[in-house]
This record gives sequence, C-alpha cells and structure tokens, in this order.
Amino acid sequence: MKITKIETVHVSHLLMLRVHTDAGIIGNGETFYAPTAVAALLHDWMSEKLLGANPLDIEKHWRFFYQRFMNFGGRGAEMRAISALDLALWDILAQSCNQPVWRLLGGCTQSILPTYNSAGGTGYGVPVTDPNDRSPRPLFWPGHGSAGFDGPLEDNWASINRPAEYAEELLKEGYKAIKMWALDPLAHRPGGTLHLGWKELKAALAPLFKVRERVGYDIEIMLDGHGFFQWPAAMRIAEVMRDIRPLWMEDVLRTDNMDALKKFRDEAGVPIAVSEMLTVRDDYRQILEKGGADYIMIDPTWVGGISETRRITEMAIPYNIPVTMHDCTGPLTLLAGVQVGIANHNVVFQESVRAHLRVAYKQLIDTDVVVEQGGIAAPTRPGIGAAWQPELFNENAPSYRATVWKS
Repeated sequence: MKITKIETVHVSHLLMLRVHTDAGIIGNGETFYAPTAVAALLHDWMSEKLLGANPLDIEKHWRFFYQRFMNFGGRGAEMRAISALDLALWDILAQSCNQPVWRLLGGCTQSILPTYNSAGGTGYGVPVTDPNDRSPRPLFWPGHGSAGFDGPLEDNWASINRPAEYAEELLKEGYKAIKMWALDPLAHRPGGTLHLGWKELKAALAPLFKVRERVGYDIEIMLDGHGFFQWPAAMRIAEVMRDIRPLWMEDVLRTDNMDALKKFRDEAGVPIAVSEMLTVRDDYRQILEKGGADYIMIDPTWVGGISETRRITEMAIPYNIPVTMHDCTGPLTLLAGVQVGIANHNVVFQESVRAHLRVAYKQLIDTDVVVEQGGIAAPTRPGIGAAWQPELFNENAPSYRATVWKS
C-alpha cells in the first residue's frame, strides 16, 4: 500500500486531513489551532517523505518526523502536524484490518468510556460554518469563548445562570460529572489573573455551590481555570474550592513551571489535573516524577496522535495516576481519545461538549457520537470511528490544499 494524496481544509481553527492510498482507503485526521501552519508542514515538507510511502509503517513515520522537528524545538505546529497524520495512519491501518483502532491497541478493557460534559455552547470552539464560505469570521481564543445566551445547549450560560437546573438536566441524561468555567469572566478583567478579592471570587464560584445544594454529590464537579491565574489568585481559588470537594481543579495555575505545579498540588487541598497544555511526553514524565498531579489530561491531537497518547497513558500507570482525555476542539480528537480509553484501563474520563456532539460534529463527520448512561460505547466501525463529510474537501474551498504523488 502507498500514500497517493494528502488533502487538508480548515474551518476556523480546525484542520481536517485526509490521507489517500492506492488501495482506495482514506485515513482521516485532525488537529486544532494554527491550521494554515500545520497544512504548510504537511504539504510543503512532510509530503516529500510520505507520498509513495507505506502508510502502515506508523511508528517509522512518527519517529522520523519527531526527530526532525525536535532538532529545532518543534512543540507547536510540528507536533500538531504529527498528531493529525498519526490519526489518519491509524485510521488506514484499522480499516485495512477491518477492525476499530482500539482492537489493534490491545482490545477492550472497558466497553463504555465515561464522559463528562464541559460547559461549552454552540459558539465555542468548533463553529457551525461552511468551509466554502469566504466571509470573515470572529476569532476564537482558548478560554475566551462566548459566554453564550439563554437557549438550547448553551451550557456555559446555563452553568452560570441556572446551574442547579443545568446539573439536574445532565443527571437526567445520564451524565455523572460536569466541568465548569466559572472564573473566565474574572480572568478577562484587567488584573484579574493577579489578584482576586474574596467577595468577587465567592460570587463567581457561587454556581458550583448551587449545584452542590441542589443535587448534592450525585454529580462530580470539575473547575477549569484555562491556565489564567498566578500564584496568589490560584491559592485563593483553591481555598474556596475545598468546600466544593471537586473531582479535580484543572489549569488554575499555568503549566510553565513543573516545580510550581508540584507545590500547588501539595498546598491546594483539592485534587489537581495537569494538563492538555502539555505537548510532549517528557513534560508528562516530569509532572509524574515530581508528583505534580492527581490526574493527567491528554489531547491526542496536540501530543502526537494516538501513538503518543497511548504511550503517555501507559507511562502514568506505575505512578498510579489516571488519565483523562481532552476534547473541546474536534470530533476526531474525541474519537482518538475514546479509542485509546477503551483499550487502556487507566483512562477514567473522556471530555465532551453536548453542543459539539449534537450540532457542530454532525456537520463535520458521517457518524453520530452518542452519550448513553454517562459514557461513550466502544466504536464498532473499522478505523477511527468516523470519516469527514466528503463535501468539506471541495477544491474551491478557500483553505483547500492537495499534494499528489507523481509516481
């Protein structure tokens, strides 16, 4: 089998990849942020090595590109390019074997991977737009998403304005855990990352207390700080959060310093998750060795794809630290996390966003991802579990690129 064509297109910050083969199998991959930079790496450089090569040599390709990229410090777009490619190659391998990816990773360790609902809305992360539309779109920044409005699936708005009812609604749907973003408005104010007054902090976290008052401990609560806060503010947040008894507190403190993360975990008094903001395996090794986390969170399309997600997940096992998978970005990121999570008993949760599953992802892939009884069942479809809608790869789309093998 040989790779014959590489195609990319992007909607906002979501880079969509298809890798074609002479066997007629198409592999699907993705990553998020700086999509034109990732596309340039795939077409202008990586294609020279990939076109005409065997797509089933996944580890050979991974190691070659990783070693070349790290020669000049490639932790950003380079790792995202490797990630998107790796997803597509695993998709090809699994389709060629007529098996889901998790079967090739060692089989099933849990038939349903628990998921929690993260407080995104219909305007957060993945826009519902046409990639052929040339009209300008608003920029999206991590943690700076829309506060939303009162409407269906506007979970960021609901989590702040009617948190008790929101929690009850999720429980009725079978969710056992929710993640809230209650501190973003404070962080976005001038000086908000440096100092938080007790009054404003307690007011901002009041929705979490309302959830506890209404549903008690029937639902787990997580708090995501999106990496905004410096030490004094982070310690105040932790002090208030102790009364919530969260499952974890995530990225309240930035991930720039491993020793600071270790100290924060020691002093916070609540479990700490670290973090999809880490992008290479050695970052996770350091946080595990230092004892800086109670959970580690992985985004498969930022750390190096399914291959590296599996390695980091298994690396955490001797430290007795469970893994949770990140997704607020794209459908194949979610499915990659599910594939690894089904095959590895050390994965405790897969993040998901109802608005993405029920609105945006339906317009991007040819499969519905369904949450039942608080989890996502092991995919049975051969490959990664979905394919891009073919109309997305319109040659007339402004961002479309293709590089073809000239044998």
